[in-house]
Amino acid sequence: MRIRAALILAVVVVSLGSAGCGYALAGRGSFLPPDIRVVGIPLLENRTNITRIEQIITEKIRTEFINRNKYTIRPTTTDADAVLSGAITALVTQPVGFTEQQLASRYLFTVTMRLQLNHARTNEVLWANDALTFREEFDTRTRGTTQQDTAVLLEQEGPAFDRLSTELARHVVSAILEAF
Repeated sequence: MRIRAALILAVVVVSLGSAGCGYALAGRGSFLPPDIRVVGIPLLENRTNITRIEQIITEKIRTEFINRNKYTIRPTTTDADAVLSGAITALVTQPVGFTEQQLASRYLFTVTMRLQLNHARTNEVLWANDALTFREEFDTRTRGTTQQDTAVLLEQEGPAFDRLSTELARHVVSAILEAF
């Protein structure tokens, strides 16, 4: 009798375990309402002292949404089902690694943003984060940068800034679509 009870219990446990765990591939789903098909992403506000940062980050966020192949993206609010708006409120760089000569060789970039996605018709807030923070380290020794000047690292065409803004855009879009 005990063997039979143990066998039944094992079958039940295996059946429940294989019934589906609810996991899905990250980046595949969306928690936005199904009537959202067009997202307007106007230029973000720049509250930093870094020129053109809002243009580059806004464009990277648009591109990341487009790469997800689920939404049509517009640079304006016209004819949009939802609108993403906000501001880049801070960009801080700080050295976190040094050479033997005590020159900075690794920097930590911290970007803080205020973002909100609203349903265009109802103005309902679909997603918001008033203090979205993104951090990325950049090693000047492995990226071909020889100058230790922070301004060089923040050049808009530079590899650090490109990588920073691309990863930031992935982070933002994932947070919106996966409701983090």
